[in-house]
Amino acid sequence: MSLQVIARLLLGGIALSIVPLLQLPTFYESLLYLIFHWVVLAVSWNILSGYSGYFSFGHGAFYGLGVYTTAVLAGKWDWPFLATLPFAALVAAVFGVALGAVVFRVKRLRGELFALLTLAITFVVAMVILNTPIDGGPGIYLSNVAVPHWYGTPSSSFYLLALVLAVFTLCVAYAIHAGKLGLGLFAIHDDEDVAEVQGVQTYRYKLIALGISCALAGLAGGIQALFVSYVTVGEIFNMVVPLFVMLMSVLGGVRHWAGPAVGAVFITALLYSFTSGDMAVVGRALVGCSLIGVILFLPLGIVGQWLARRRRRGVRSVLPEAAAPRPIEPVPLTSPFLLKAENISKNFSGVQALSGVNLTLLPGEILGLVGPNGSGKSTLVNVITGFYKPEQGQLWFQGQDLVPQPSYRAAQLGIARTYQIPRPYPNLTVLQNVTLPGLFGTQALSMAQAQAQAMHWLDFVGLAHRAHDVPTELNLHQRKFLELARALANVPRLVLLDEVLAGLTPTEIEQAILTVRTIRARGSAILFIEHNMRAVLELSDRLMVLNHGKVIADGPPREVIGQADVVSAYLGTSTKAA
Repeated sequence: MSLQVIARLLLGGIALSIVPLLQLPTFYESLLYLIFHWVVLAVSWNILSGYSGYFSFGHGAFYGLGVYTTAVLAGKWDWPFLATLPFAALVAAVFGVALGAVVFRVKRLRGELFALLTLAITFVVAMVILNTPIDGGPGIYLSNVAVPHWYGTPSSSFYLLALVLAVFTLCVAYAIHAGKLGLGLFAIHDDEDVAEVQGVQTYRYKLIALGISCALAGLAGGIQALFVSYVTVGEIFNMVVPLFVMLMSVLGGVRHWAGPAVGAVFITALLYSFTSGDMAVVGRALVGCSLIGVILFLPLGIVGQWLARRRRRGVRSVLPEAAAPRPIEPVPLTSPFLLKAENISKNFSGVQALSGVNLTLLPGEILGLVGPNGSGKSTLVNVITGFYKPEQGQLWFQGQDLVPQPSYRAAQLGIARTYQIPRPYPNLTVLQNVTLPGLFGTQALSMAQAQAQAMHWLDFVGLAHRAHDVPTELNLHQRKFLELARALANVPRLVLLDEVLAGLTPTEIEQAILTVRTIRARGSAILFIEHNMRAVLELSDRLMVLNHGKVIADGPPREVIGQADVVSAYLGTSTKAA
């Protein structure tokens, strides 16, 4: 994480703190207050929704809880205003985390379902507050609450409060964006299932992001309560906050920590430049036109598009020096097997994908796994990595029972995989894709260490020169090797290669075969799923055949392929060609 950015934000905040000394008219201080207010709300929304992709309409509820916490404590219970602000943040954060603790357990609540749920929560919270003594209907007056007098005037005090909170929020957003938490959230945004399999504790990370987002929104709400001096449910719990923060974030760019702030400054300044009579309508129309223009011509937002243009022009950050990973350390085993599966069964809506599968894998062994399409090979890999839980059976890795473990635990124990159809994170750079396993896998490296090790693996697969590119700019061969580098960056004891040779040219296949041998030479065991029988026979120490979810053969490769049931089920007349 660069401390220079944090230092610049703090210096900028200090410089802006002298604005009240200029004795500007109250209107301008109030306008600047509102700009900072919306910066906080937009950036805080982006920490969850922009970073992780969990699009929320509930930000107005968290903001409103902050408003009403301060309103009740200061307006009804006569608390000092500043003493209410920590509780405004706490109430919003606790509510958000409690909600997330339930919602994030349900995997199907993603995308539009999550958005609709958060919208419904906003209305529920509003109704509870309206129909209880918290509000009761008439609203809460705060006109008698004492306002801090910094630089002599209430408007200056609100300006400074909003400035401090805005700078703090930007520092938090940057720290998340540049660190381990941010990379984990971006991985969740691009492909949550892959992120989980690679060691990211997705449930925990989403809760952390939601808690931080809610706390910052609650703080902004607490300050706003005294600024408006009179709060009602109708004014606070409406669609203005969620819609505006989304518009601001999209306009500025959701995948950058400063993007929402840029959008907030632009939209707030534009709206308040047209405040009288019909001009207010003009301001809103200009905001709408600006957003349409961004969607059509700047889909990444103002900041995102600027960064993409810089990257295309070759203006790129200096790559870290490559550093070789430490050797795979042997782990004492309670049995001779690195991996052992007994009687594994898995079905989907009555369709039996795996039925009583038994499997053993020795340390350093290459086990070839073949079978016709739909035989259960990829399902077995998904069970081993914890993505699927079997209906019955036991699975041990290094003597530990994997079945009850969450899927991220498999990566932390030293299991890595590739996918039949490559699934790199499309919006992360090649370097970021390979950095992630070093942060979340077996080694739990620092960011600098993970990046240095990532460069080593990119050089190993011949992609070091593409480190700053995104996966969509790579061809199939390069995307497959990117996935391989990403798997190896975990320094795994077991690598699951799911048709890594499919779609490659003969020259590329030869390169891949040499790479697989090198991986085994480093000490990793390999489960090798492949349809290219020449490669399977050349690389495998042992061959196992699946058909209709059942093991029909297991033994030396040359013996297995000659068995009649294997020929009938899978090889057919191609045995001679092989």
